[in-house]
Amino acid sequence: MTRNTSNAASNTNQSDRAGQEHHGYGSVKRNLKTRHISMIALGGCIGTGLFMTSGSTISTAGPGGGLLAYIAMGVMVYFLMTSLGELATHLPVSGSFAAYSARYVDPALGFAMGWDYWLNWTISGAVDISTAALLIQYWLPHTPGWIWSLLVLVIVFLINALTVSAFGETEFWLSLIKVATIIVFLVIGMAMICGIMFQPAVGLKNFTYKDAPFVGGFPAIMSVFLIAGYSFQGTEVVGVTAGESENPGKAVPKAINDVFWRILLFYVLSIFVIAALIPYTSPNLLGASDGNIAMSPFTLVFQRAGLASAASVMNAVVLTSILSAVNTGAYASSRMLYGLAKDHYAPAIFARTTKRGIPLAALVATVCMSLATFASSIFGQSFYMWLVTATGLTGFIAWIGIALSHFRFRRAFKLQGHDLSELKYHSKLYPFGPVLAMVLCVIVIAGQDIPSLLSLNWSHMAMTYFSVVLVLVLYLGFKFVNHTKIVRLKDMDVSGAESAR
Repeated sequence: MTRNTSNAASNTNQSDRAGQEHHGYGSVKRNLKTRHISMIALGGCIGTGLFMTSGSTISTAGPGGGLLAYIAMGVMVYFLMTSLGELATHLPVSGSFAAYSARYVDPALGFAMGWDYWLNWTISGAVDISTAALLIQYWLPHTPGWIWSLLVLVIVFLINALTVSAFGETEFWLSLIKVATIIVFLVIGMAMICGIMFQPAVGLKNFTYKDAPFVGGFPAIMSVFLIAGYSFQGTEVVGVTAGESENPGKAVPKAINDVFWRILLFYVLSIFVIAALIPYTSPNLLGASDGNIAMSPFTLVFQRAGLASAASVMNAVVLTSILSAVNTGAYASSRMLYGLAKDHYAPAIFARTTKRGIPLAALVATVCMSLATFASSIFGQSFYMWLVTATGLTGFIAWIGIALSHFRFRRAFKLQGHDLSELKYHSKLYPFGPVLAMVLCVIVIAGQDIPSLLSLNWSHMAMTYFSVVLVLVLYLGFKFVNHTKIVRLKDMDVSGAESAR
């Protein structure tokens, strides 16, 4: 992959050229508004993990352990997103962190990151459309689930095949529903805790109930870290949207800066309210992790407040969350495949776009892969579950790639004589931020299956750490075939202009 030097870019206004994708046939279009990107970032923070499995964190590690895990992972994700924000505003491209890994670390790493991330999203899409069918069957129990799964996939395909603004507008309204639900939940929950409108006041007695606030010791808290980490996955999609933002220099920093407050408001306060209102010994908290809407901690709190139709309301909210996840997955994976093709890491057909700027071939390939994975769940449940488990660590691997890319970019930027004032957005507490992200992600990945590591259970380890093995195979394979080398800091292209194709 040929690279432009800093001098070659000096005759052009760098802020205008940074990652510019030309409008027209053969490229994506910058039609995502600032409000779209802010809500996409918000939607990435709020998923079914908060609505359904957040209760299991309290049940496993107690109210204190659950809060500690979400606060720690939230701080890490915030620093990670500021790293991504610095990279995405300097070089806003659809390939996002795969492109950054290739440019700032090693082309082989960019290849491995991009394909692993694409595979993860396509498999996640299959899981989500299966879940959507189960949610719809809550109201229509006697209808075949595969029809609803297929309908969801078709709707998402049509939304993404129209224009990028159609995708952005859909995400805006779906995210708005989730935000409104959480705000109502927090208002009602705090009123119940304080005894406002709801008598008697619940107070904070559940934080000292039996073994609370910390239950199960370090192993329990470690397992909760994993759940919290999964809950935050998807926040990195904001980096992918930079390639189609009307004004990435404004929209991306705004979305990134808001992440901290979203984490504080939507996750930490929600966990606090759940922990205060429901004792950690309640069996209902674990029931939600099995997909039982009636056992969702949100449903339980609404029911205690007197909302008789709480289960049905939460089912609708979680359904919108699933639709948002499928929609975002189709967008992120198609743009990742498009970015890989632009960098010559995938067949050239995936780099072609329609006149409306949609990489249709990449979108079709993504949807077909999700459909094939979903079909495997019908004909072979064990293989399907293996796929789901095997790609579970991809999000953490992507985060390591982001942190490593930013760490090396900043070092090269200063080594080559650039001043930080040239950057539109500065990450927070460099190098502490990316180093913390790398260390925590490695710890979480290693701690995914400690029993198998200690007992050397190779079959379980192969399934659990398949994503790690896949990235290594892709990386070493590409490196062997193309003889790539780790990019030296002094030779790194930090100009902010897209590489020549």
